[in-house]
Amino acid sequence: MNDAIPNDALGAFCRHTHVALAATRAGDLSGLTFGAKDIYDIAGCKTGFGSPDWLRTHAAASHTAPVVQQLLDAGADLVGKTQTDELTFSLNGENAHYGTPINVNAPGRIPGGSSSGSAAAVAGELVDFALGSDTGGSVRAPASFCGIYGLRPTHGRISLEGACPLARGFDTAGWFARGADVMERVGAVLLAESPDASIPKRLLFAEDAFELGGATATAALQPALERLTGALGKPQRVCVSPEGLRQWLEVFRTLQGYEVWAEHGAWVQEAKPELGPGIRQRVQWASTIATADADAARTQREEIAQRMIALLRDDTVVALPTVPDIAPLRNADPHATEDFRARALTLLCIAGLARLPQLNLPLGKLNGYPIGLSLIGPRDSDMMLLGIARMLASAL
Repeated sequence: MNDAIPNDALGAFCRHTHVALAATRAGDLSGLTFGAKDIYDIAGCKTGFGSPDWLRTHAAASHTAPVVQQLLDAGADLVGKTQTDELTFSLNGENAHYGTPINVNAPGRIPGGSSSGSAAAVAGELVDFALGSDTGGSVRAPASFCGIYGLRPTHGRISLEGACPLARGFDTAGWFARGADVMERVGAVLLAESPDASIPKRLLFAEDAFELGGATATAALQPALERLTGALGKPQRVCVSPEGLRQWLEVFRTLQGYEVWAEHGAWVQEAKPELGPGIRQRVQWASTIATADADAARTQREEIAQRMIALLRDDTVVALPTVPDIAPLRNADPHATEDFRARALTLLCIAGLARLPQLNLPLGKLNGYPIGLSLIGPRDSDMMLLGIARMLASAL
């Protein structure tokens, strides 16, 4: 085991928890390399979770996370563990303890979090693909910022055994790649499903989501939308949230925060970790959420999920901006950063609340920087979404 990663000038990989593993056998992913976000256990090694205090207070793992083992067993080589935001509780990728990985496709701008290192490593061609995790947008936002593919799978489709949790009711194991073909190959392994060439019968255009993104983002995504409609047909314009997406965001924030404190509150009180800016305030706020408020939000969540199930049925996908803008600048004003986080989560909360798969398509540019278009599909339509990505890429 080495304490450094060769050729990592991007700060994408962890020095403090480095481990590299060769594939256990030949398989469908032979010849591919990957990184794994430092929330996934590797037998005999410590998992850092983006926090020096977590690293200090937790023992080495006794087993390797099944999702990592699946990839090794399919022939892929693990290059190393990748940086994550502290406790995965951020969308920025600016870890106060370990630094900010470089976004090669948006110089001077954040890579996005919490799967910052995984996204940066893929965008920078240090690995062929990388594991991340997505609770509130931690695969989808970095994928948009870095100009790569990123999938948040259907909630519960991929095992999170041996992974540090943030909020189990929303946590998913997702991944990144530069090409749609690699995304699909990885999906076939992790989802144990063959490639899906089916095309949805209906394409929806989420008017309220595009309005929240604004005219500039919508214009930047127009060429991508035209490619999408050329492949899937004319879209139907819909309002995703009759109550308003900002109300959906409050449901998400309440439930996520409540689960975060239920999961980690005892450790925070006992270990007294030195949490970085933003993380500290969010954890403190999470400790104040009342059970009655969480119960009310839980009821609202099920209503939202039913709304999305009815909207998508089993034959529909909806298009929307992944996030409302390009990646913010590094070391930006904290108030501006929090404002952007709220706007982004207003779009990102849709799939999370409804437990649905969402794929970022790296098809947009704004002022020369990446901005992603997303597709949300029905439950368990993950491979269909990846098939659409492959079809769009092959048409280039």
